[in-house]
Amino acid sequence: MPIPSDLNATLVLVRHGESTWIAEGRFQGQQNPPLSSLGERQAMAVGKRLAERDEQTPLPIPMGPPLGIWHSPLTRATQTAQAITDQQTATMAMHPATGFLELAQGEWEGQPHAIVSTRWAAELTAWRRAPASNHAPGGESLGAANERVNEALDDVFRALGQRPGDAPVPDPTTPRDPVPGYATAAGAAPSTDRWAVLVAHDGIFKVVLMNLLNIPIERFWSFPFNLCAITVVTLHGGAAALRAHNLSEHLAPIAAEARAAAEARGDRRGAL
Repeated sequence: MPIPSDLNATLVLVRHGESTWIAEGRFQGQQNPPLSSLGERQAMAVGKRLAERDEQTPLPIPMGPPLGIWHSPLTRATQTAQAITDQQTATMAMHPATGFLELAQGEWEGQPHAIVSTRWAAELTAWRRAPASNHAPGGESLGAANERVNEALDDVFRALGQRPGDAPVPDPTTPRDPVPGYATAAGAAPSTDRWAVLVAHDGIFKVVLMNLLNIPIERFWSFPFNLCAITVVTLHGGAAALRAHNLSEHLAPIAAEARAAAEARGDRRGAL
């Protein structure tokens, strides 16, 4: 999708925490289970990580609070977004965005992974091997999802591009710190870019990343998004750059739990 050439901003992508259906091994799609107790702790941990940043614990994110948080309106994402908001010292607006709903999974929604992998073995294999031309029976194609992702991202871009009347416009001739959030390069100004948090789902974030990086949607399975991990994308000069993907050191205290470890290993490949 076209990224405004004059937009200098950062997007922080955070997948929601574990839901009760993930704990049960069920396909979710656009169904609406809440976070499990583990998911609630994961959400609190990522919220704390985004709020508590200094020279000793940097992230490739501009300093200061985010402009706002755009999130899927499904409960598991809304609860995660609220946990992130609660950790911020500054007031942060929450924006439910239907464009970031998870991919609809049709007849697979609510079904245990073991049932789907047997009853719909051929369809699941096709979905894994050629996702651009296959999807769950009665579910949503990646092309349809991409259209709503485009609209949702446009809304975020517009918000990030708006500055108060007295806000200084960045001087394009000033050397830029190529990796915001870390020690500033010699002669470069600290990043004053605006940034926003997106909280959504594994499947739809795959579409978001393909879209931003102009990667063919056939590579859908190339970028997994772990629960409550942090992915950072910068937007400069009309181009996107992936600065970090699946940062998860903040989850280390709870990563030893069996379900969290299984999720990190990708044991539910093909399930959204």
